[in-house]
Amino acid sequence: MAKYLAQIIVMGAQVVGRAFARALQQEYAASQAAAKARGSSAQHSAAASSITGMTAQEAQQILNISTLTPEEIQKNYEHLFKVNDKSVGGSFYIQSKVVRAKERLEEELNIQTQQKKQQKTET
Repeated sequence: MAKYLAQIIVMGAQVVGRAFARALQQEYAASQAAAKARGSSAQHSAAASSITGMTAQEAQQILNISTLTPEEIQKNYEHLFKVNDKSVGGSFYIQSKVVRAKERLEEELNIQTQQKKQQKTET
């Protein structure tokens, strides 16, 4: 009796192990396909996010920007930088967040212009 019970347990474990291995292979293949679909633009954006420590969306929220234009970025940056200056009672922490947000959005603009140049050369 114990022998049959042990065989059932071993066979069940093998079935579950095979199913898990197949699911893992399918998930890996799906993630590779998604990464290829995203292309290099997502890689550049992710790299910029990891360097500056914030996403482009977070940077847009900090600078209160809806569209990525250099003029709007500079205008909002200058205003928020002056308002948060320590000499007028502002916060150095918030001022540094404003600087990092500007840097991140400028990097995002560079990534977008590089993509546009690449698309023009490919067509």
